[in-house]
Amino acid sequence: MRAAVVRAPSGSFEIVDLRNPRPGPGEILVRIAACGVCHTDLHVRDGSVTFPFPAVLGHEVSGTVEAVGAGVAHISAGQSVVGAFVMPCGTCSMCTSGREELCEPFFAHNRLNGTLYDGTTRLFDGHGNPVWMYSMAGLAEYAVMPALAAAPIPSGGHLKDSAILGCAFLTAYGALAHVGGLRPGSSVVVVGAGGVGLSTVAVAKALGADQIVAVDLADDRLRTAVHLGATAVVNAAAVDPVEAVRDITGGGAALVLEAIGRPGTFRQATEMAADGGRCVMVGIAPVGTTAEIEITRLVRRKIQVCGSFGGRPRQDLAHLGQLVADKLLDPGALISRRFALEEADLAYRLLSEGKIVGRALIEVQADA
Repeated sequence: MRAAVVRAPSGSFEIVDLRNPRPGPGEILVRIAACGVCHTDLHVRDGSVTFPFPAVLGHEVSGTVEAVGAGVAHISAGQSVVGAFVMPCGTCSMCTSGREELCEPFFAHNRLNGTLYDGTTRLFDGHGNPVWMYSMAGLAEYAVMPALAAAPIPSGGHLKDSAILGCAFLTAYGALAHVGGLRPGSSVVVVGAGGVGLSTVAVAKALGADQIVAVDLADDRLRTAVHLGATAVVNAAAVDPVEAVRDITGGGAALVLEAIGRPGTFRQATEMAADGGRCVMVGIAPVGTTAEIEITRLVRRKIQVCGSFGGRPRQDLAHLGQLVADKLLDPGALISRRFALEEADLAYRLLSEGKIVGRALIEVQADA
């Protein structure tokens, strides 16, 4: 099969032939229809996040199940599925307690070593040398993933566009519903209108937020935020974003989400929260990056600062699918550029240059 392989840190995405993978027990083999272009892949490719090479990245996929491994009963060959970037094992202490976004084998095996949960990769080059997997390694014609990481695409859902449910929208849903505790009628501020930030705007609207304020430096991203449901926008290049948000919300928002991962915006997010408000941080930063918070305000105003990493695939993908089926959420509205697998390096270069608004999609199957 063809796959986009990164051979070394800061290397290009090269299209090479790898051996066709096979699923093990509890796993499925998926013919990939599309893979979202996510900034986290750039962090891995550039070495900001430690990961072994050579590797196939891509962790936001949709496709058709080609084969299932032993013990898989809830998904069958021929089904159209979306795959979550968090791939729960289903048996560790986190998974069994309902916190599968913190699945222990996922972090210990996949994120540290590029393998699935038996400690081995499913990818090999023509000489039999291992190629490491970031999540399911979705920038390829076929991918193997734990069956618990996949969910059927809802009736009427678009096969390719549904790919971005598995990371951008899953991350937004987890931050809003599980960590943020969003309730209908709430006020929400989203700092950063990239792929995850814009997804957060769309999911907040679908979940019934009354006031949604998007903050960014780029007018084109802010226009997209309005299209997706923002009720107000703030261009932080033109005004003081903290003052502007506090003016718009009447003193601060009940819920603020930071989707950039920079020290400056991290602190700004805490200053945009209302008294007793909650800040949910979802932006990924290079390892070792720290941010400052004003201690006295944090304590006296009872500001909560929480981290959020993804959602819970076994329940959240189904809920996102229902929002799509109910026409409250449209993944295609977030997709601004589409590329072929052979254009993967171009897609990620444009992403690194800030030239992608919303989400770009690698369409692996031209005929799907």
